Amino acid sequence: MEATYKTDQLREKTPTLELRPVTQLPENTNCLACSEDGRFLGLGHSRGLSVWCASSLICVSEWLQDSLEITSVQMSRIGEMTYLLGTVDDMGVARVFAHHFDTIHLLDVINVMEDINKRSICLTFELHEGGHYGAASLSCNDAVWLEIYHFPSAVWLEELERALSKKQDPNSSGDVDVKWSPVTVMIKIKPPKIPIGRAFSGPPEVSQTTDYLTRCLALDVIMRSSRQWQKSSFNAETGKTKEANESPRRCTQHFLLPCGHFPGSSEANFQPGLPVAVAVWWSGSQNLLQYVLQKAPKNKAADVESMPAVLWPNAKEILCSAVSRYTRYIALGLDDALVCVWDRLSGAPLSVVRVPVENSAIIRMQFVDYWSVSADDSETFAAEKVHLLLQCKSGEIHTVTTGRGTQSCTMQLIERPEDNRDLPSVIMPVPFLQGLSLVLQRNGKMFLQDVINKTPVCFLTLPTIHLVTTPCSPVYALSTTQHTLFIRGDQDSSCSVSSEDSSQSQLFIFRFKESDVIQQYVVSHPDSPRQQQTLSYVTLQENCNAYLQQRALSAAERNKDIRKTWERLQETAATLQQKQ
Repeated sequence: MEATYKTDQLREKTPTLELRPVTQLPENTNCLACSEDGRFLGLGHSRGLSVWCASSLICVSEWLQDSLEITSVQMSRIGEMTYLLGTVDDMGVARVFAHHFDTIHLLDVINVMEDINKRSICLTFELHEGGHYGAASLSCNDAVWLEIYHFPSAVWLEELERALSKKQDPNSSGDVDVKWSPVTVMIKIKPPKIPIGRAFSGPPEVSQTTDYLTRCLALDVIMRSSRQWQKSSFNAETGKTKEANESPRRCTQHFLLPCGHFPGSSEANFQPGLPVAVAVWWSGSQNLLQYVLQKAPKNKAADVESMPAVLWPNAKEILCSAVSRYTRYIALGLDDALVCVWDRLSGAPLSVVRVPVENSAIIRMQFVDYWSVSADDSETFAAEKVHLLLQCKSGEIHTVTTGRGTQSCTMQLIERPEDNRDLPSVIMPVPFLQGLSLVLQRNGKMFLQDVINKTPVCFLTLPTIHLVTTPCSPVYALSTTQHTLFIRGDQDSSCSVSSEDSSQSQLFIFRFKESDVIQQYVVSHPDSPRQQQTLSYVTLQENCNAYLQQRALSAAERNKDIRKTWERLQETAATLQQKQ
C-alpha cells in the first residue's frame, strides 16, 4: 500500500502532455515509417501503400491494390526527391517501391511466387539507410534462410528520371512501361550445419582459420541438438521418448560499417557511409557470424551457402542483440542474464556483465547514444564507455554502463510489474533527448523516462475519447529530424460515437520542441572526430597500436578497479571467517 501511495504521488507531480489529433488515417493502417530527413511518412494499410507529406499531413502519392494489406513499411532516401520503400504484406510478399516526384513505382518483388508448392514467405525485410542494401529472412517448407541484396540505386535514379521525362512529354500517350533493373542477391545464408567432406584449399594460415570456423560451427550444432534433447520427455509406460516441438529458427542481422581489420576486407572495397559486412546470429546458437559484403562471382551459384569471414564465440545462447550508432560495438544478450559487448576495432570483448535479474531472460537491448557525462568521467579515459538499455521478459528494465578498464555498473530502471497490463511493449531511447527513453505499456500508458535519475519526466496521453491502437503492438513512427512522434489512435469503444468519421482511426502527433518540460533535454550532438575515426580503415599493425594505446591510457582506471576488487575480496574473506 505504501508503494502504491508513492506511485500515485509521483504521477500527481509528473506533468501530463496531450497529443493532438491531426487527420484521419486510411482504413486499417497497420504501419508507419518516417524518412530520415523527416519530409515524408509512409503508411501501409488494407488497400496498399500511401506517402504523406510529414509537415502538411496531406497524401501526395498512393499505390493501391484490392485485397492487398501492407503490414510492414520502411523508407530510405536515395536522392533529392527520391525514396525507397520496403514493404511486406499479409501474405508474406516483400516489395521494393520508389517514391519519385509524387509518384510511387513498383521496382521489384523480392519473393516472386513461381510455384505455389515452393512459395517462399518473407518473415522480415530491412532496408539499410541510404538504400544500397537490403536483407530478408525467408521460409519455405520448413526451410529458413537469409538473403542479402544489393539495390542498383544509381541506375534506378536514372530510370526514374527517364520515366518522368516520358510522362511529361506532350507527345507521349501517358502510359509509361519501364523494365526496372533487378535486385541482386549478394549472399544467401542458411542456418549452420556440420560440414561433411568439405575440402579447403589455399595457404596454411587460411586453412587453419577455416578449420577453426568449421569446428566452432560443428560444436554449436551439437550443443543445440543436446539442448533440444534435454527438453524431450521420456514416457515410462510406452518406453518411448517424446521429442520436444522444435520452434522454427529465426535469424537476426546487422549491417556493419567499416571498422578495423578483418579477413576478406580491403581498403578498396568500401565507400564511406556504406556497410562492408553483415553480422548474423540464429536462434538457439551461441555464435555471432560475420560475412563480407561482396558480389558473388559469376561462376558461383546463387544458392551456394556462404562461409562466415569471422566467428565471435560466446559462452551462452544468444537471445537478442544491438549495434552501436557507428557499428563499432555489438552487444549480445545471452542466456543466464549475461551481456557481452564485442569491440570490432580490437576484435575482442569489451566486457561481459551479469545483470542482477532472477528467472527472466533478456529479450531486447539498445544502445543509448547520448548519455550525460560528469566532470569526473570527462577527465578520465571515458571514450571506451558504452551505455545499454535492457528489457527483460518479466518487464524489468535495466541500464548497463560498461567499458574497457572501467567498473561495469548495472541499474534497475523499472521494477517487475505485478500486473501484466503494465508490461512495456515499447521502450526506446529518444536520440535527440539526452538520457530519456520513450516507454509504452500494454495498458496504453505512455511516458518519457529519465534513465539516469530513474524518474518519469512526463506522461503522454491521447484525448479522453481516444485510446492507443493495439498497445501491445502500437502503430507509430518517430522522426528524429523533426523531433515528432506520430501514433495511431482509435475511438474508445466505451464512448458514444457521434458520426462515422469519428469512429475511424486518427493520426496523433506530439512535437517535443513545443514542450517547455522537455526542452531542457533536447540535444544536437555533431559527429565527433573520435567517433568518425572508428569508420576509417586501419591495418592490422595500426589496429594493435591503437589497442595498446587504449590500454596505456586506461591503466590508472584499471589499477583502481583492481584495488577495489581486492578490498572486496578481503572484506568477504573476513566476513566468512567471522561466521565460521
